[in-house]
Amino acid sequence: MHKSTDQDSGEPVRRRLLEAARTCFLADDYHDVSTRRIADLAGANVSMIRYYFGSKGGLFEEMIRDTLQPLLDVLDGDMLATPAGFTDYFSLYYRTMLANPEFPKLILKVLALRAGPGRRFIQQLLERGRARGTQRIESLKQHGRVALSLNPDVLRMSFVSLAMTPMLLKDVFEEQLDAPMDAPFLDLLAQFNGQLVAAGLAAAMGEAP
Repeated sequence: MHKSTDQDSGEPVRRRLLEAARTCFLADDYHDVSTRRIADLAGANVSMIRYYFGSKGGLFEEMIRDTLQPLLDVLDGDMLATPAGFTDYFSLYYRTMLANPEFPKLILKVLALRAGPGRRFIQQLLERGRARGTQRIESLKQHGRVALSLNPDVLRMSFVSLAMTPMLLKDVFEEQLDAPMDAPFLDLLAQFNGQLVAAGLAAAMGEAP
């Protein structure tokens, strides 16, 4: 198997290590995954893990950041400039998790353990997402698109519930449906959930004094 050398371009090796780490960490528990296994799958020298990420723990955290980054980046863009943008955000979330179906379970497991590698890092990412989301809601309030009384944390928990539950229970739902929860199905779900959130926000506007 090919091993990376000093003449290899850095980014492809780094990218291969991230992809290999994602494959390994989503398949097995953190402590059951060795850096040698990751490096072999990436076709890289194991020393490259220390070079790019410092340690196995650093690679684990960067793998999580790399997976979640598209979702965090959206909070700085225009997608959520209107309530209708929630449909697009649900769609992005489902597409991201469909490519990594075990990822929501990994996040839940790390957080539920209340200790171990990656927990504080994941909490920091989620808190950053919460702060960015709150800023977006405040912007919607200032432009009169949502009620001033809207609690950002209530909206965030509603979104997380609608987004994460289908992916966490994907195997169960597919067994009940006797059909795959594939991209077309998840697009329909994203559209419905986006309309559900938009309707809730519109109702709150109607109740606002």
